[in-house]
Amino acid sequence: MEISQVDPVVFVIQKIRALENLQSLSKHEQLVQGILDAIDEGGLRTNAALPSVNTMISELGYARETIVKAYKELMERGVIASKNRKGYFVISGNIRQQQKIALLMYAFDTFQETLYNSLKTHIDKDIQIDLYFHHNNPDVFEAIFNRIAGHYGLYIVAPIATERIKELLTTIPPFKLLVIDRHLALGSDYSYITQEFRTSSYHIFQQLAAKLAAYEEIIFFFRKNTAEPSEILQSFRKFLKDTGLKGTVKKHYESGSIERNKVYFTIHNPELYAILKDVMDKKWKLGKDLAVLAHNDDVVKEIIAGGITTFSADFAEMGRLAADYVQTREKIQQVVPTALYIRKSL
Repeated sequence: MEISQVDPVVFVIQKIRALENLQSLSKHEQLVQGILDAIDEGGLRTNAALPSVNTMISELGYARETIVKAYKELMERGVIASKNRKGYFVISGNIRQQQKIALLMYAFDTFQETLYNSLKTHIDKDIQIDLYFHHNNPDVFEAIFNRIAGHYGLYIVAPIATERIKELLTTIPPFKLLVIDRHLALGSDYSYITQEFRTSSYHIFQQLAAKLAAYEEIIFFFRKNTAEPSEILQSFRKFLKDTGLKGTVKKHYESGSIERNKVYFTIHNPELYAILKDVMDKKWKLGKDLAVLAHNDDVVKEIIAGGITTFSADFAEMGRLAADYVQTREKIQQVVPTALYIRKSL
């Protein structure tokens, strides 16, 4: 049955009951969010009557003071009004500006800060964004999710690729979830703005083949079972096999271990800075005595040491596209291209 055919009172009760199993929400919060969800989904339009307090008591069994408190909050927020003791009515069908956004990311690295700043710049100033970080830890992710479930009108999430995380995210209605950064297949109804690593990384290595061949060896610092995309490692190994170039994968960079005529490839900024410090201490010339390649571009890499060659998705564009989704809620399923930025270091 289409929403327009459902009785508004019945629809509101359904939306509130859908939140009853969320332990993170009090009854007051269930009432407020359920009504906001009903409006946001088009089940309650401007001038539509809300269930009376007595109807709410009868249908839900909530205390009168709890229901009155929820209606009072919605009145203070300019969503509903009481008209001459005839009951409560919707006076604003556009509630998206009043809803908060939960933004759940890996960590506040410089490139993710770029995404956040772009998102914040391109949405209405009145929209509140609450930031959370899971640090690629599924237990932390689940704890945060259980704490914030039902509290927000929209969830923007950089997911971890596990079945449990997938199960959690699919409890969110598609129109209230936007997957960003890392792709996780949730179904055709869900929106995403993500990167792609395997094919794009391989193409980048191919573009750099002539420059990489000028050095004796490519050393890639990569830690398994971390937030680092395993697809980049797979592409690196395939590239070495296809070209016959010499390459090595190491877990981490050891201070002072740089050698001439090598290419050092790292995903971690602290590791990059440690390498650059050793280059400076030895008074070697970056891009001549040795080379450096990094992942995830930012302003610092553009200017430090004369410029670091990187390949990266455009996180500012990812933030802008996410802002468009916030404003329109039109389904989007887009992979942001990966670009190569040639600079002095390679």
